[in-house]
Amino acid sequence: MVMITRRDAAQRLDIPLEMAQRHNLPARMTETEFAELEKSPPAWLVQSRANRKAGTRPTWVHLTCDVCGFTENARPKKWWPQFTYLTCSDHGIWELPQPGEGLYREEYDGVGSRFVGVVDRA
Repeated sequence: MVMITRRDAAQRLDIPLEMAQRHNLPARMTETEFAELEKSPPAWLVQSRANRKAGTRPTWVHLTCDVCGFTENARPKKWWPQFTYLTCSDHGIWELPQPGEGLYREEYDGVGSRFVGVVDRA
């Protein structure tokens, strides 16, 4: 029997973890229970999906380190710009390709649980 966590369920349902907790999704559920939830969603989940607007900030984003390939899903923050690169905080900035001619580099700490976002600007 394969179990998934509440966080995994929230990501797969594309809802915030806080919403999953508020509506009493169990801390762990089986794949069968999750499939039943998707097949017959409760009213709050139907309403949440109906309230989504196209082109708005996603609920979850998939982050991947451009150096080592480590990945995680995280809730995007309003202050995150469009990153040129993402790297784990334990990698050096020199491990990324150099910025193009006439560009300068800005770094943003605190992206996800362990990433540094890099933006190359003109």
